[in-house]
Amino acid sequence: MHSSAPQTHHSSTSVNGRYRWRVVDIVVASVIGVAAGVLFWLWGLTWPAFETLLVFSPGFSGLMAGGWLFAGVLGGLVIRKPGAALYTEVVAAVVSMAIGTQWGFETLIWGVVQGLATEIGFALFLYLNWRLTGALVAGAVAGLSTGLLDTTFTSTAAQALEIRLIYIASAVVSGIVIAGFVSWLIARALAATGALDRFAAGREVRAPADDDPDAA
Repeated sequence: MHSSAPQTHHSSTSVNGRYRWRVVDIVVASVIGVAAGVLFWLWGLTWPAFETLLVFSPGFSGLMAGGWLFAGVLGGLVIRKPGAALYTEVVAAVVSMAIGTQWGFETLIWGVVQGLATEIGFALFLYLNWRLTGALVAGAVAGLSTGLLDTTFTSTAAQALEIRLIYIASAVVSGIVIAGFVSWLIARALAATGALDRFAAGREVRAPADDDPDAA
């Protein structure tokens, strides 16, 4: 009876420690966010040309969505703590907005919503699945959020229902492929270089997963 209390306390401490942010978590998440913000800005520059190419395929411009979603998924895969996806996505949105985008303050609003959606994707697995499946689901949910935002609060909302549905579906696909799969590949590539050795994401790639109790 007396032995159960220390075990419970140890278990609680272990869980809290696993989700507590370290200084290195904040630094690396910030670096990911800033780098992604620059890429967000560059991706935005391609938007007009991409829309022109797809002028005869209304709705398929949603395939661009993943280019603004990968920050949250990548941040989540690397940091592996609640709030990481939201933090990196918002930092990226702020950086992109600061450099200058045609969407102005809306960039931050979209970033917050997309970051929260990515968090929901990881939360569906109780923040325990950081493998490809978790990345793809997080990317899909993020893509869905973008599709709903764009078809409700932008000029796309004036399109016919079928076009809006195509846009939403395209955004989800883009979220899965670009934000989900590509971010997973990037995380593994970074881990293979040793850059993430202070994270479970790095240790499980460079050493057998069974040797790392935090790898999930």
